[in-house]
Amino acid sequence: MAGRALWKGFLKFAEISCPVALHSAASTSERVSFNTLNRKTGNRVKREYVDIDTWKVVEREDQIKGYEVDDGRYVLFEPEELAAAVPPSDKTLRIQSYVPFGEIDDLYFDKPYYLLPDRLGEETFVLIRDAMRESKVGALAQAVLFRRLRTVLIRAHGDGLIATTLNFDYQVRSAKEAFADIPNLKIEGEMLDLAKHIIKTKAGLFDPRTFDDRYDAALAELVKAKMEGRAVKVKKQPKVEPSTNLMEALRMSAGFGSARASKARTAAAAARAVPASRPAARKKAG
Repeated sequence: MAGRALWKGFLKFAEISCPVALHSAASTSERVSFNTLNRKTGNRVKREYVDIDTWKVVEREDQIKGYEVDDGRYVLFEPEELAAAVPPSDKTLRIQSYVPFGEIDDLYFDKPYYLLPDRLGEETFVLIRDAMRESKVGALAQAVLFRRLRTVLIRAHGDGLIATTLNFDYQVRSAKEAFADIPNLKIEGEMLDLAKHIIKTKAGLFDPRTFDDRYDAALAELVKAKMEGRAVKVKKQPKVEPSTNLMEALRMSAGFGSARASKARTAAAAARAVPASRPAARKKAG
């Protein structure tokens, strides 16, 4: 079951409207979570807003949003004023364009959602899904989601559709600026061959079932140990040192051992490849 829908509306495909529902595709509810307690009493504590000058609790009805325009000076906004900034919504995901898979930059991906047919819209939903799948495109659509006008990438996935909200351009840092300090080096020859060999030996398939959340597993074990009254062992983190000799590290990683050992094995292999010379045959006496 997909669970409770976070949003319901329509997917607009040209002049066709398909009723759809948006469901969360990822959840953190299965993680180990903790409550904050009073160490002395064992009671749970709650968060409260306090005045930073008087340190008195500010009740909800006395709280107001403010935008800082100068050090300690704010422009104040009432809830209804902020609500006026929310774009009007007709609960419709309007497809703006279709983008080939090769042009989709996942750097802009924000959060994934399952998009399902709602209220007897199955036939239209399947039509849109199959048409996009066979055309090998994703649909860029816009709708007001969670108080903002969001751009969403919709793609066929299995029997349904995945709707991924996209980050705004101003939210994504420039890759050119981020990589500006990386030196312009050219790696060739044996070093590159060894690196490619290492990649080939580790070839595999994308299988999320093999992903291991070691921190959450460790927390679960920690909780179990505490409940059983067992002592908790604090493990020392292994220290990782950067490789000082890249070629040596590559040879070791590729299973060729050190450079010296590699040369020795190469020489030995070459010697085995050359057949030993036979003594000359004696002529028979006439």
